[in-house]
Amino acid sequence: MNIAASPRPRGRGIKLGIDVGGTFTDFVIARDGERPRIHKTLSTPHDPSIAVVEGLAQIAAATDPPQSVRDFVRGIDTIVHGTTVTTNATLTSTGAKTALLTTLGVRDALEMRRGVREAQYDNRFTNVAALVPRVRRVGVPGRIDRDGREVEPLDLDAVRAQLRRWRDEGVEALAVCFMNAFANAAHEQAAAALVRAEWPDVYLSVSTEVLPAIRFYDRVSTTVLNAYVGPKLGHYLDALVARLAGVGFDGLLLIMQSNGGVITPAAARDKAALTLLSGPSGGPGAGLYCVGALGRDRVITTDMGGTSFEASLAVGAPLVKNDGEIARRRIALPMLDIHTIGAGGGSIGWLDDGGLLRMGPHSAGADPGPACYGRGGELPTTTDANLVLGYLDPDYFAGGSIALDVAAARRAIDTHLARPMGLTVEQAAAGMYRVACNNMAQGVREVTIKRGFDPREFPLIPGGGAGPIHGCAICTELGIPLLVVPREASVLCAFGMLMGELRHDFVRTFVARVDALDWAALATRIGEMVAEGERLLDDERVPPARRRRELRLDCRYVKQYHEVSVAVPLDAVQRRDAAAIARAFHDEHRRLFGYTLEAEGSPVEIVNLRLQAIGGVERPALHRDAPGDADASAALKGRRSVYVPERDAFADVPVYDGHRLRCGHRVAGPALIEQRTTAVFVSDGYDGVVDALGSFVLYAKGRGDLVDTALHAREVEHA
Repeated sequence: MNIAASPRPRGRGIKLGIDVGGTFTDFVIARDGERPRIHKTLSTPHDPSIAVVEGLAQIAAATDPPQSVRDFVRGIDTIVHGTTVTTNATLTSTGAKTALLTTLGVRDALEMRRGVREAQYDNRFTNVAALVPRVRRVGVPGRIDRDGREVEPLDLDAVRAQLRRWRDEGVEALAVCFMNAFANAAHEQAAAALVRAEWPDVYLSVSTEVLPAIRFYDRVSTTVLNAYVGPKLGHYLDALVARLAGVGFDGLLLIMQSNGGVITPAAARDKAALTLLSGPSGGPGAGLYCVGALGRDRVITTDMGGTSFEASLAVGAPLVKNDGEIARRRIALPMLDIHTIGAGGGSIGWLDDGGLLRMGPHSAGADPGPACYGRGGELPTTTDANLVLGYLDPDYFAGGSIALDVAAARRAIDTHLARPMGLTVEQAAAGMYRVACNNMAQGVREVTIKRGFDPREFPLIPGGGAGPIHGCAICTELGIPLLVVPREASVLCAFGMLMGELRHDFVRTFVARVDALDWAALATRIGEMVAEGERLLDDERVPPARRRRELRLDCRYVKQYHEVSVAVPLDAVQRRDAAAIARAFHDEHRRLFGYTLEAEGSPVEIVNLRLQAIGGVERPALHRDAPGDADASAALKGRRSVYVPERDAFADVPVYDGHRLRCGHRVAGPALIEQRTTAVFVSDGYDGVVDALGSFVLYAKGRGDLVDTALHAREVEHA
C-alpha cells in the first residue's frame, strides 16, 4: 500500500472519491475525459472500511463488462477518502482513554475553559464534560515564562513516575501541553522524548507539534482532542489499508482533512484532529469547480444530508477559519468555515409550547427513518413532507430501489401536525417545507451576511440527496438569482475530494507591532515554516513546479483581544513592506466590521504567523459537452401534481429525466428534474439550462444573461 506515496499520476486514469457517512458511503469514479460515475452503498458503522470494500465490489460488478474487484481496483490511480471516524468519536464520547501531562497548578484549565460563561442568561446551563477526567490530568514541576526563559527546570523524575502509573491504568493516549511552550518547546520536547523512550506504544500528542501558538486553553484543548481521537483513527486507517491491500489496491491513498486539502494516512495518524471535519470539507471545492464552468470563482455551497445541513463559502478558494468547536470542545486548527444546523431529510416536525411549527434539530435518522420509509418511523419529517408535496416519486426513490409509503407519510403529518393545527395534510406539509427552507436560508446567512458578504452576489450549489428540492426556495428567500445543481449533487463531498490538494499548515506566535518589526526575526520564523513544509512535500515527492506557499498574518489593533487573519504576499516580507501588511489588515477589518482605526493612528500588531505549504495533484479532466438544441422534450417523462410555493397551490408540472438532459437543453419552471439519487425542483420563479459539465443551472426568470455568455464561451472552447 502506497501510504506516503508520490502524488504523481500512475497513468491508469481512474481517481476515486469516497465519503463515509452515517447512513450511506458515497463513491465518485472519475476518469479523464469521461463523465463521473456515482455509487452509493449502506455504511457499516462498526467498521466503515467494510462498506468501502463492499462498494468497490459493487462498482466492479456493475461495469460493462463486469469485472472482479481485483481487476477494477488495479486500475485505480488514487483514492481520496473522507471519514467521520474522528467526528463521531468526539460527538459520541467514544475516543481513547486519554491522560494529560501539564504544568503544575494548571491542570483544570481544560475544564475551566476561558472562564467565560457561555450561556450567560441560562441558569440551567452546564459545562461540557472534559475529555480527560480530573484524575488523569496531572501537573508536574517545571516552568517556562512568556518570553521563553526557564524559570524552573522540568522534573523528569515526576514525569517518569506518572508515566508508569498511567501505563498500569491502561491509558491509550497521552497529551502533553505545558504553559508557554509556544515560546520555548524545550520542556515539552524533553517530556516527549522520555515518553517515546519508555512508553513507545502510547499515542502521543504534543502541543508544540500540534499547535505551537499562544493561548493556553486553545492549545491544551486542541492537543487533548488530537490525543483523544488519534488511536481510533489509527485503528481505522490500519483496517482500511489492510482491506484495500487485500483486494489488490497499490495506488495512492489520501485522506481528506478539515482545511479542504489532503494528507497521507501517515500524516493523518500523527495529527488525527486534522480530520475532524474530513467529510463535509470536500463540498466547497466541488462547488468552485462546478461554477467554474460558468466563469465564476465564488460560490455558496450547501449539503443537506439526513440529519444536518452544512453551508460554506468560497471566494477564489474555500474560506478557512483558524478555530472553532466540535461538540462544544475547542479546536484551534485551520478548518473550512462550514456552518452546520440540524436540518436534514430526517428532521422531525413538531409543535412548540406556543403551538408554532418547528423543524428539527431532532432527526429520525436512518433507523427508523422517515415514516414513508416503512421501517417503523411514526413522526413526520422533511422527507415525508416532500413526498406529500409531490417532489418525490414514491416509485423512483433511489432509482426505484426503495418504495416510499405515501399513506404512512400522510398519517404521520396528519396525526402530529395537521389535526393539532387545524390544517389539511397538504397545508401542514407545505408549512413544514417552508420552515425547513427558512432554517436553511438562515444557515446560509451565517456564512455570508455575518461574514461581511452579500449572498445575492454568489451562485448557490445545493448538495446532498434532498438539497436540490429546496434550492430554489432558499435562493428565493435570500434573493439569489443563480443556483447550480451538479449531476453529482447527491455525492457532492465525495466529488469535491477529487479536487483536493496536499496541504500542510504551520503556525508560529510572533507578537510585534508592524511599525516596529524585527524583519530579520520575522524572516527567520517564516523560513522555519517554509523549510518544514518543503521537507514534508519532499517526503511526498511533489515536483517543485507544483508547490506553492501562502502566508497569512493574525493581526489586531493594539489592545484589541481578537485577531483578524489576513493574506499577505511573501514578497511583502522580503521587501520589508510594513505599509502593505497594515493596508491588508485595515481593508479586511473594514470589510468584516465596517470601520477601521487607521485615521486615529492606532498601531497594528501581529500575533501569529501562518503558512500553508501546498502540493498540487493531478485532477481529473472531466468530459465537457458542446451546447446543443434547447428543446428538452426528448427527456420529458410525464407530468405530476406538485406544490408550487410561489402560488401556494398545487400545479400539474412537467417531469424530466435528468439522465437524458444534455448541454443546452432548457427547462421552464415550475418543473421537476429526476435522477436516480436526487430530484431537482425548478420553482415558478426560475428557469433552467444544462451546462457543459452536465450541471442544471437555474436562474431567476428573465435573467438568462447570467448563463448565456458562459454557454457560448464553452461552445467556442469545445470547437
